[in-house]
Amino acid sequence: MSSHRFVLPDVLKGFAVLMMIQVHITELFAVPSFYAGLAGKISLFLGGVPAAPLFMAAMGFFIGYGRIKHNRPDETEIVTVGRSVLRGIKLIILGFLLNIGLNLHLFYKIYTGTFELDPLPYLFGADILFMAGIAVIAIPLVMKAFRNSVIILVVIALLITVLSDVLPLYKGNSAFFKYLMVYIHSNEWWSYFPVLPWLAYPFLGASIGRLHVEYPDALQKTGKNALVFLAALVPFLIFARDGFNISSYLPAYYHHGIVFFFWAVAFMVIITIGVYNLLSYITPNNIVVKYLAWTGKNVTAFYIIQWLIIGNIATAIYKSQEPATLLIWFIGITAVVSGLVWVWELRKGKQRNNPG
Repeated sequence: MSSHRFVLPDVLKGFAVLMMIQVHITELFAVPSFYAGLAGKISLFLGGVPAAPLFMAAMGFFIGYGRIKHNRPDETEIVTVGRSVLRGIKLIILGFLLNIGLNLHLFYKIYTGTFELDPLPYLFGADILFMAGIAVIAIPLVMKAFRNSVIILVVIALLITVLSDVLPLYKGNSAFFKYLMVYIHSNEWWSYFPVLPWLAYPFLGASIGRLHVEYPDALQKTGKNALVFLAALVPFLIFARDGFNISSYLPAYYHHGIVFFFWAVAFMVIITIGVYNLLSYITPNNIVVKYLAWTGKNVTAFYIIQWLIIGNIATAIYKSQEPATLLIWFIGITAVVSGLVWVWELRKGKQRNNPG
């Protein structure tokens, strides 16, 4: 696979995080009439499978592939299990720090008595960074234990989705277990990305990453195979209505089951094959491709900064923005986040080149 084609996972991650930004703006900024209307549901739909599941699957791809490509094509870092565990712990810690940072304005309002809210759900909300950290720890350990078995990775992904449907929810009175289960299996409103079912997506992505290592030509042929596209399109269309309804209703989306998982997988196959073939007709220097790939490579910084901005602004303008202003917010916040990430990466580059 050419280096241009290999940007596909980064392009998908970049696209996913932009979909996250737009859905966060709709969720927190839009007036209730827009949020509940068709346009709001379409926004939520675009922030569904094309956002978190696609991002997690692409992240899992790189974990399964076992390497991280840097900005220069001659730099490739092989990631060991130990380093993955350390990176996962850092992501979990970042998750807690992000919860504090994005809710600073809200915590101030609670502290001053302006808002009468329990701060704990906002402090311990199970956002996507926690899931990313758990995936970065769990997948390499499984790969090492089972010698990079693609079948095991797929089986675990399926098992996770089954367990999310059949395991009972915690109904006890322990506050500790109540908050702990938010990260594992819960339907509390602040349990956005619990292990069940969300860990299935990075495990599935990791299986594709292993296939790319073992059969790179086969994956390239799959991307060009019209039958594979049609095989995904059929279930996508059959369950499109249910998929749309779940995607546009956040409680159902965050705590979906195995049927939605299979529909999401079909949707992601369609997106991936579509983007893969689109890249065939676009030069590597295309500004949109370069921007999406750059965003994907810096997705953690992008995600954190956008939440710090959106979260704190939302406390001041919560559900008050008319439709005409939402696009302006999206463009403005995306531009500011891009600039800040660029400055951050530039500073990191200078520090690497001048360690003393």
